Amino acid sequence: MLIEAWQFILAHPDRFFAALLRHVELSAAALVIAIALAVPAGIAFAAKPRAALAAITLANAGRTLPSLAVLALVMPVLGTGFAPSLFALALLALPPILINTCTAIRQVDPDIVDAARGMGMSRAEIVKGVEVPIASPVIFAGIRTAAVQVVSGAVLAAYIGGGGLGDFITAGIAMMALPQLFVGAVPATLLSIGTDQLFGRLQKSMTPKGLRA
Repeated sequence: MLIEAWQFILAHPDRFFAALLRHVELSAAALVIAIALAVPAGIAFAAKPRAALAAITLANAGRTLPSLAVLALVMPVLGTGFAPSLFALALLALPPILINTCTAIRQVDPDIVDAARGMGMSRAEIVKGVEVPIASPVIFAGIRTAAVQVVSGAVLAAYIGGGGLGDFITAGIAMMALPQLFVGAVPATLLSIGTDQLFGRLQKSMTPKGLRA
């Protein structure tokens, strides 16, 4: 089957690489949007205990939603194509980043924050120069989780016309053509594993040596 899948790729290289590029573009764009929204929101919520609890509770509820269900809920409102898929995947990426950001900022030692405040640092300076650097390994762990979820979930975007490697999987299932299914499934799996490894290395590089496992 794998040999036949490889032969399919060799016979349709333009089609395969276009789908791969769309998959990467969709995943990367969704992750960037989620980071841009969730990290500032998590920092803001962390300063308010009640808001932090509400945000974490809501985000945890969001994490229980199946990826395909989110895509299905978006389709009646936004239709099909790249934009609805991007919106849905960004929603899937928000909870882990928001939860980790909020939790990490709240776990920064209050004595360190008080010392920075005593040195005359403003709230913005404390956040940028003290809290975020200390919390960054935990924040990045949330980004790593979100990245893997998005790359995996992007396969389902094919069901609402988002394109990507999921097109080969859905076509393979519809036609009972296992080689074509593998053309989408194997690269998508390798892409997810590679994403996890890449972000894992980045996370490790951001973690102080004394705290590394």
